[in-house]
Amino acid sequence: MRANRIKLPIILAIFFLCACTATEDTAPDNSILTLKPYWYNGTWVFDDASVNLSKEAFVAGIPEMINHMTKDIPNARKGFRLLFSAKEFPGYQLKIKWLREGDGGNWYYSDKLKMEGWLCPALLKYFKDAPKRIYAKAESINE
Repeated sequence: MRANRIKLPIILAIFFLCACTATEDTAPDNSILTLKPYWYNGTWVFDDASVNLSKEAFVAGIPEMINHMTKDIPNARKGFRLLFSAKEFPGYQLKIKWLREGDGGNWYYSDKLKMEGWLCPALLKYFKDAPKRIYAKAESINE
């Protein structure tokens, strides 16, 4: 019984140390994050009130990557779930690799699609630094 009382504070301390690895406005690099992109004014956009973004547009190659990922999702333009992470996760569809900083954001490349795409500075609302790789999966919201 006494051993259990000692283990609990240690477990709680480990939990709080792990939980505090991210700053208040960024997620830990091992998180799977989600957005709900939708089609608006000719491109994919998303809203995220938690980081004060509204109709944040994907541009410069990223819409084409999203089109590829959503091609089998009926009515994807009305909205779909986009899971993404800096770490590989089961069932990811697309991996993009960091190429360079530029144009105020970061450029990534998909070996699978043989194309580049640009992610704007809003990326840093989700990661402390631009990840070297981003893994992503598109899912129907009805799944």
